[in-house]
Amino acid sequence: MGVVTPPTPKSPKQDRSRATRQRLLEAAVACLAEVGWAGSTVSVVAERAGVSRGAAQHHFPTREDLFTAAVEYVAEERSQALRELPSRGRAAVVAALVDLYTGPLFRAALHLWVAASNEEQLRPRVTELEAKVGRETHRIAVRLLGADESRPGVRETVQGLLDMARGLGLANLLTDDAARRRRVVAQWAALVEEALG
Repeated sequence: MGVVTPPTPKSPKQDRSRATRQRLLEAAVACLAEVGWAGSTVSVVAERAGVSRGAAQHHFPTREDLFTAAVEYVAEERSQALRELPSRGRAAVVAALVDLYTGPLFRAALHLWVAASNEEQLRPRVTELEAKVGRETHRIAVRLLGADESRPGVRETVQGLLDMARGLGLANLLTDDAARRRRVVAQWAALVEEALG
């Protein structure tokens, strides 16, 4: 029988480094959501994270490195939020999906999309991650809704719901029209219930 080596405890320095990296990523996402790509510089992110610019550049040597990592962070956070959605009936699932698209993670992702449309270095990574998040979102929505995609039109109904949620998220950037959104969500919940049986 071999000797089992216990896992090496992390050093305080590794913990601090990991915490600094996490603060930088969270600050980058918050900056993107609030001021967009143009206002999100490494200096602004470092200040918001409470670290020096040098510490920020130690973790992310370039702006593109920082925001590429932020793209990955946003994609993982959005996927995690999706995985944690409770299945409490179709109307609640429709409302929860819309809430995901009107929150700060979607707002940050949207700014990344816009930046990626003009920044060659970001575009391939954003495109790849968004495709992954899109597939996972669809898969999770199908599971939460109890949808049978072998039936004609069900796949399109679920995708239409996600497209509608994204559209409401876009509209929410300009104005928060919660009353209108509630009516649209209620109508979509009814349509989904009818379509999925």
